[in-house]
Amino acid sequence: MYVNTPILDAFYLSVGSGHELYVETAGNPQGIPVIFLHGGPGGHVSEASRRFFDPEAYFIILFDQRGTGQSKPFLSLEANTIFHSVADMECLREHLGIEAWYVFGGSYGSTLALTYAIHHPDRVKHLILRGIFLGRQEDIDWLYQAGASYFVPEAFDRFKNFIPEQEQGQLVEAYYQRLTQGKPAMRQQASKLWADWESSVINLVPQIPTGQERVSPSDMSYALLEAHYFVHGVFGSQDQYILEHSDRLQEIPMDIVHGRYDINCRPIGAYLLKRAVPQAKLHLIEKGAHNPYERPMMEKLLAIMNHLKHAD
Repeated sequence: MYVNTPILDAFYLSVGSGHELYVETAGNPQGIPVIFLHGGPGGHVSEASRRFFDPEAYFIILFDQRGTGQSKPFLSLEANTIFHSVADMECLREHLGIEAWYVFGGSYGSTLALTYAIHHPDRVKHLILRGIFLGRQEDIDWLYQAGASYFVPEAFDRFKNFIPEQEQGQLVEAYYQRLTQGKPAMRQQASKLWADWESSVINLVPQIPTGQERVSPSDMSYALLEAHYFVHGVFGSQDQYILEHSDRLQEIPMDIVHGRYDINCRPIGAYLLKRAVPQAKLHLIEKGAHNPYERPMMEKLLAIMNHLKHAD
């Protein structure tokens, strides 16, 4: 991996409705432009986000999505949907004067990448996707209701039992109510439990948080924005949005990297995407899970990006 790639520039970009996105650029301004899309929603970019890209070959663009990371206002839910983020990416592309770029995204970042490509296929030179999340209700239910819970039941019990039994049939809705209407202490506790549950299902060998750590701003943004998006539907009422619009993806080169043992985002999502977009290359990583920084996943993603820097 490429470590310690310095930031070239950091700035705020106003995108309307009071939102200002935090943006970083790194690498070679004359290189191949690639935009990194973080997951969540509610994640953020960091030094580690730059590690996939050769800084001599790539012009690396990263930004924190609405309401999260260093973007302002923090935790804002106003005008905050995946379609706003698609428009934000276009605003950023035009601001930087880029004609077309590689789009690199994992987990919910893959959802955003695919949605952007559906809307602006002529602006995407290549999609590099990891841990496919199609944003369907069944994908949400798998992670927060019944599915992933079967693999790490002791961690899921902590997540579930925070909610009274009569509300446990709709855990995302129950958490959302507490994250948006609860007192500050309640919001912090709900945020920590939500984030701890997700942390339990990202590695090949589960690492279950002890629950003793203090709640962080990152915990709060992950919990609030994910609950917000998932209660309202990632695509509103259009549950099968990506697969139903896959005809818009047919001309875009695509690499899909997915861990065979990813219990956060099931491999079936990657398989269905490959089936809908036949030209895509599907790389199932036999010793991979959801975390892109575990060695098997990182090695494949690096190999793809190192290949593509010569293919442009």
